[in-house]
Amino acid sequence: MPKKLLVTTLLIGCLISQEGHSQALLNSGSAMSLDSERGVLSMAPLLDRITPAVVSINVRSTAKAPKLSNRNEELLERFFGGRMPNEPREKSGLGSGVIVNAADGLIITNAHVIEDADEIIVTLKDKRQLEAKIVGTDKKTDIALIKVSAKKLAELQIAKASEVRVGDYVIAVGNPFGLSHSVTSGIVSALGRDNGSGDGYQDFIQTDASINPGNSGGALVNSKGELIGINSAIISRSGGNQGIGFAVPTNIVQAVMRQLISYGEVRRGRIGVLIGDITPTLKEALDLTTLDGALVSQVVEDSPAEKAGLKRDDVIISFNGGAIKDASDIRNAVGLVEPGERYTITYLREGRKIKRRIEVEAVDENDEQSDSLAMNNGPETKNFSGATLANIPADLNLRGGSEGVYVSEVEISSKAQRAGLVKGDVIRSVNRRDVQNLESFNKLTKGEDGPFALSVERNGSTFYVAIK
Repeated sequence: MPKKLLVTTLLIGCLISQEGHSQALLNSGSAMSLDSERGVLSMAPLLDRITPAVVSINVRSTAKAPKLSNRNEELLERFFGGRMPNEPREKSGLGSGVIVNAADGLIITNAHVIEDADEIIVTLKDKRQLEAKIVGTDKKTDIALIKVSAKKLAELQIAKASEVRVGDYVIAVGNPFGLSHSVTSGIVSALGRDNGSGDGYQDFIQTDASINPGNSGGALVNSKGELIGINSAIISRSGGNQGIGFAVPTNIVQAVMRQLISYGEVRRGRIGVLIGDITPTLKEALDLTTLDGALVSQVVEDSPAEKAGLKRDDVIISFNGGAIKDASDIRNAVGLVEPGERYTITYLREGRKIKRRIEVEAVDENDEQSDSLAMNNGPETKNFSGATLANIPADLNLRGGSEGVYVSEVEISSKAQRAGLVKGDVIRSVNRRDVQNLESFNKLTKGEDGPFALSVERNGSTFYVAIK
């Protein structure tokens, strides 16, 4: 075959192959499609559907002038001839939002975007500007719901959070630095992330799609154009994108949205357990059958959990039909369901699966009790993996009673410190066996190399510490 004819045949074959592959991608609901006029793969048709449902949010609020002490006021007057103006000043902020119900004009955004807002102006892609009202906010999930009155709004369909997988192609749409309807793409980098703040209900989707200031409240969508998360935070040393962004998944978004519509707030539930993750050392020490689930370290007296039969060392593996992989899963699941209703809970006890119905009770946000630990140690002590242990001082009034041993000191860089023990902890049990005093602790640990699963009370709460 002549060389020229061969090259032509190969080019035609490549074009046919490319078009066939592109058509297959399009048919499978991919973000990419072939623009036949230009001969390029593009996301433009998908974005034409997505971007009208993403809005820019401009917030105006009033900032109070800082209050100075009398001494500082006097210094200002002495050196500058007058007092500091104490008049409030206006400030503004930018963010993004996603229309999730066009008929009712409901828009999801971040709670921090509209915090302390006096006025919220929503700008649509078609340049219409609308004043929005707050339906409700929830700082613990950083989700807020606002409402506008307008016709011909677009909305995004919401995907099931359970169908999102690591490696899925995603698109982030928002208004970074005020640049409206900016689009970036990437993949789902991880699921079930916690940003480390420890102050909320967190189960983030991590993505490497570029997210910058102003993207907050914007959409994270899959290749079918379905909403999978609300962009919420980034991890960055510079304040800009470094490839680690977080989005609140749709299961949390929808749970919060339902309650905000019904009550204007989120009414959280509890079942009365203290729980923790299962580490390999705890699994070995307690002879557990799985690393998945939430390990119960304490059951509150007369709580729904106690009434449902839960006990210390049980492992919760399912709640309300959803799998529980770790402690944050059960906290999120229980905290976001309707209090006063009954749900199914499944847990393991010595390898046996138990299923029960459990009523979720409302959280009393003001019910915060803690015990103050005095530092008055008895003469008898023992060194255990770098922790100095003693009998519990008689003047301590502990919630868990007077049986156990008291941690009076913890050596720096010791096994005890690395495991998480701190001065003032009280050890209640070792490998499921109760500790009465220092003598019984010595008997339980004598001649044993570990691992040791210690049930520890700290500030009225009980949890496990594993030492190997």
